[in-house]
Amino acid sequence: MKWRKLGKIFNPTQHTLSDDCCEFAQSPQTLVFDNFIRIYFSTRKKDSIGKYLSHISFIDMNKTFTKIINVSKETVIELGNLGCFDEHGIFPINLLRNGDKISAYTCGWSRRISVSVETSIGLAISYDNGLTFKKNGEGPIMSSSINEPFLVGDAFVKVLNNTYHMWYIYGTKWSSQPNEPSPARVYKIAHAISSDGVKWDRDSIQIISDKLNADECQALPTVIDHNNKYHMFFCYREATGFRKDKSRGYRIGYAFSTDLINWQRDDENGGIDVSNNGWDSDMLCYPHVFNCDDKIYLLYNGNEFGRYGFGLAVLEA
Repeated sequence: MKWRKLGKIFNPTQHTLSDDCCEFAQSPQTLVFDNFIRIYFSTRKKDSIGKYLSHISFIDMNKTFTKIINVSKETVIELGNLGCFDEHGIFPINLLRNGDKISAYTCGWSRRISVSVETSIGLAISYDNGLTFKKNGEGPIMSSSINEPFLVGDAFVKVLNNTYHMWYIYGTKWSSQPNEPSPARVYKIAHAISSDGVKWDRDSIQIISDKLNADECQALPTVIDHNNKYHMFFCYREATGFRKDKSRGYRIGYAFSTDLINWQRDDENGGIDVSNNGWDSDMLCYPHVFNCDDKIYLLYNGNEFGRYGFGLAVLEA
């Protein structure tokens, strides 16, 4: 794989977004229309006590990714009610066309006391071409279980041979470290299948091998079918020290499969790494791979986890 970077294409600080958000554009995910591309992302604003809430916004761009046509002004998905799994935010979101409707698989999060956060996977439906979404209920469709005790999220869903496939993450442990302000989390990538996209069967098996160590954190898988193989891109980092030491921060990993079950990790041939300088020189994270007009593109965030937007790369080989 060889990616040619096209640069940063969106900076949220230069626009007024829905829900009055003005910081971050994390985990960009696409819907391809006939004449434009809609890119959803998670952005932030502070609540009455000064803590962040994550909201979903979107922009519409022309298919050369040179012009922003529209920026969402209205609430795309309402956050959860008091005590719900998505009370404090939605990050990320993954979109899937399903006939005349669009399904949104959300990662809802809520604050905790002993640790910073808990997450689960929700579902919302749009009947207006993705302008707004209505949840199919107040609770999640997939959450913690006996073998996945916390931090279930980051769903990426595709329909292949009439079966829904979901790649997602689940937490394996929280650990307190002497030099960290709060407990550090560890999470891995797993796979689930479904006949309807709502009820899921999962085996709670880590499908991507560790590269750094057993505490490597793996996040946000995205999968494409290309040249008779399935290709997965994801991001990974050290469990601790990643906020201050860029060598421990997120990088984009790569794996391939021929059967959707067994994955061979091959980061060296993933084809993309941090730049020598600039907006993506410290980290690469939250990848999303998609097809548009016979080309394959990769959206991703750079430094500070997408605080100042996202960039684009195109596959050359």
